[in-house]
Amino acid sequence: QAARATRTIVIAGVPAGLLQDDVLADILTIHFQMSRNNGGDVEEVVYPTRNKGVAYVTFEDQEVVESVLKKDQHLLQDKRLPRRYPLTVTRYCDNVSSSLTHLIML
Repeated sequence: QAARATRTIVIAGVPAGLLQDDVLADILTIHFQMSRNNGGDVEEVVYPTRNKGVAYVTFEDQEVVESVLKKDQHLLQDKRLPRRYPLTVTRYCDNVSSSLTHLIML
């Protein structure tokens, strides 16, 4: 479990309610697999979560997490979405609710 947590990021700003959940999970998978987004092999996308507009992305390699976090801005774009959506990407921690509360306050 600990090793998995180090390979997981928290995504806030997912456009909830626009598309079916599984379609949005696919779009997130594609986004975080693209090299232009500093991405890599995605093991799993958890969406939806208990928090609206939030997803969890787990990568196969921890190094990908580091490179994704280094990217200045993540813009979610897909032909199925009406526009580009800025995403907030943070490191996963056991106390996710506190990091989400912090994001909401920003």
